[in-house]
Amino acid sequence: MTIEYVDGKNLSEHHIPLTAAELGFLWGQYLNDSLATCVMKYFIKTCDDKEILPLLERSLSLAEKDLEIITAIFKNEGVPIPTGFTEEDVNVNAPKLFTDTFMLIYLHKLEMIAMASITVAISVSARSDVCHFFKDLLYSVTELLDDGRKVMLDKGIYTRPPRINMPDKVDFVNKQNFLFDFLGREKRPLTAIEITHLFINVQTNALGKAMMMAFAQVCKNEDVKEYFLSGKGISTKHLTKFSKILSDEDLPAPMAWDSHITDSTVAPFSDKLMMFHTTAMIAVGIGNYGTAAGTCHRMDLSATYTRLSAEIALYAEDGANILIKHGWLEEPPQADNRQELSKQQK
Repeated sequence: MTIEYVDGKNLSEHHIPLTAAELGFLWGQYLNDSLATCVMKYFIKTCDDKEILPLLERSLSLAEKDLEIITAIFKNEGVPIPTGFTEEDVNVNAPKLFTDTFMLIYLHKLEMIAMASITVAISVSARSDVCHFFKDLLYSVTELLDDGRKVMLDKGIYTRPPRINMPDKVDFVNKQNFLFDFLGREKRPLTAIEITHLFINVQTNALGKAMMMAFAQVCKNEDVKEYFLSGKGISTKHLTKFSKILSDEDLPAPMAWDSHITDSTVAPFSDKLMMFHTTAMIAVGIGNYGTAAGTCHRMDLSATYTRLSAEIALYAEDGANILIKHGWLEEPPQADNRQELSKQQK
């Protein structure tokens, strides 16, 4: 077997096979990077801001490099290269659908999401070539995130989380109603961590709402359009819920980004790409809600996250059914079906 190298590193590492975790994260990264190349090519073609454009170009270059490395690893392992997304899924000549500001906000949020996934990939990877790939990727994504933040701060569009007064002493909880007031009396103030998760979930829903509004405006299939419109409604409801919790505590909530969508009705992306992108964002949302529920000490907040998670899980199922219906859902690597294999011996 021919041993392939990337950046001077042996990709086969004495032919140690990939674990399920390594294979799964590499496969998922390939799909995400193939989607990113389509999105960034369109953004680059329609971006006019000379400070934002270099960031988009770096994101594209990073995604293309990732695809090359993962392709080399998969070829060396005999793993089929995923179809992912290609030039057929993007129309770079479509009119501008998103403002330059939205492109920057989108890039910043997507890099934040990528960092979380890459960190898990590093923690479960054993092969040194896979660890090296994800560690390098984390460094590149972190740099891009940091540079994007600087541009956002310079332009005055970076939304800081709410500020609270610093504590003046160390204290300990001595009442059960810190967790939940069963008598229905006034709830305690939010903790810093609870505020942080509410802020993150407002921003995630604001991004999702704007994206689905744009996608509904340009998609071709009627069932896909209805799906995006339904998702826009869910995002609006969740955004309003989280914003109200913050405002009830006299804390500011991030603003929506609906105004950064133009009136274009020409699709820059295929319905397949937009559906996949939406379902991927839903998965991120479910993960965010789960993390928030697990770190909240106020049980009413945990109950809210649990209830809303169930709602978007059902919405995600509807999305998967649409992907299957149109033949757009690429099947991820799976374990062998031992029952089917045993039947073949009869």
